[in-house]
Amino acid sequence: MIVDLPSSTTSAVNKKIVELRERGGVLALGRVLTLVIVTDDGAGIEDAIESANEASREHPCRVIVLARGQRRAAPRMDAQIRVGGDAGASEVIVLRGYGPLAADEAGAGMVMPLLLPDAPVVAWWPSDAPAVPSEDAVGRLAQRRITDALSSRNPLRAFEQRRAQYVAGDTDLTWTRLTSWRALLATALDAPPHEPVTGAVVAGEAVSPSTDLLAGWLAVRLDARVKRSPAESGPGLVSVRLERRSGPVELVRPDGKVGTLRQPGQPDRLVALARREVRDCLAEELRRLDPDEIYGAALTGVGRIGRGRTPVKVPALAGY
Repeated sequence: MIVDLPSSTTSAVNKKIVELRERGGVLALGRVLTLVIVTDDGAGIEDAIESANEASREHPCRVIVLARGQRRAAPRMDAQIRVGGDAGASEVIVLRGYGPLAADEAGAGMVMPLLLPDAPVVAWWPSDAPAVPSEDAVGRLAQRRITDALSSRNPLRAFEQRRAQYVAGDTDLTWTRLTSWRALLATALDAPPHEPVTGAVVAGEAVSPSTDLLAGWLAVRLDARVKRSPAESGPGLVSVRLERRSGPVELVRPDGKVGTLRQPGQPDRLVALARREVRDCLAEELRRLDPDEIYGAALTGVGRIGRGRTPVKVPALAGY
């Protein structure tokens, strides 16, 4: 069910939510957090809401979408409440601010009366984010701040901002997309012969913050020389090669879907490494509300990696 409240106020929105709850018991009270989505008004809002709805099935929450409209318009707030089948396991409140209400401080003022009492707040910028999320008006309300450098208009600039302005509680979906890669590499190194890694090469697209982050993570965790190189083909992160005395450990994904794990003395293993959807990454980030220290260390490790200019040739998988 979708209820539109044009030219409304936060007080009217709160009253309408209570009315819907009393009239039909539509809204459950067992919310574990408030997720605030900050974006510009436009077509991308529906994609963000859909991802939040899917994540809410694992983490029931109140979703507040702060959609910033035209700055030159007259001051007005249009609200919309979505419940039931239109809101997953959450309740979705869309606030569209125009004129002065499209400013950051005014947006935070509209959000505050709608936050769930005594519940953590998570802020998510699905596209362009402020240079310093922790100092943003909405970011100051949140315990966790989620950005996505890859979805920004300038991914490399956004990634450098994340590195320079990192504060405990920040995270980025370019890091979350690496969970499967990190798990596979850690599992491979946990198996015999338990030799130290003497060097590593990480290859991916020229513009791939996730590739840079994985190289930084390896540099910190292995305390070894790590080189970040471009890949001749393949989307995003393409391959990782870890050098050891008995032979290299390689994880290769040339097509963005299926990877191959190669280890000395063992047959090659095909592993599922499809590029993760935003909704899956968002659901993973909502599982923890404490600072991600490993992400912070990986950002620091990016400054320790070397840069290769020669593209790494990645062989295609047999049968793919």
